[in-house]
Amino acid sequence: MRPSHLERTDAGYRVYLYIFYLCGFIMVASLVFGVYVTMAEWLERGIYVMGEAIHNTTIPFENFARVSTWIFFSSIIGWYCVTRIGWKRTAGSKVIGTRMALLRLMLLGFAIITMYEVIYNFVILHAQIVAGTVDGMIPDIDMLYVAYPDPDRPWNLIFATKMFLAAFIICSHAFYLSVKPRKSLDGQDVRAE
Repeated sequence: MRPSHLERTDAGYRVYLYIFYLCGFIMVASLVFGVYVTMAEWLERGIYVMGEAIHNTTIPFENFARVSTWIFFSSIIGWYCVTRIGWKRTAGSKVIGTRMALLRLMLLGFAIITMYEVIYNFVILHAQIVAGTVDGMIPDIDMLYVAYPDPDRPWNLIFATKMFLAAFIICSHAFYLSVKPRKSLDGQDVRAE
């Protein structure tokens, strides 16, 4: 019986590895672009909106995908690739007992926090859209931000919602992987505890 996990010799292993590298490149390039534009805005105006430049820039051409969408997509796909090619690092009895219990609690805590942030940002976004509509003018949704936690460094609401949603999906998937029965290196099922 063939194991369900990828081995380095499998044809699919290289596909997942190359996709992971591509996702990593997208995330690093987006980070460098975001830091550059944000620093320029900070030096010019003394204030910046976190994620606004990343969210309002489209790549590869106008009206296609925004940089924030590329980050969202590549972080989730990159995480999935890591779980497919890096399974041996946690397989079997490598992470057990106290370490696994702490890891599960940490992942559950991160999942709860990021779920709260997604809901919070979405509710604030919705409230600002409704408030603008009630006043008689439909706001530019891509430019809405919340001045929290620091008024000098507000967050673009669409960007924040996408990033926290990606973090929630990744944390939830990692928690799921930590509690499901795992395969040992020889292919036998191992209890998740």
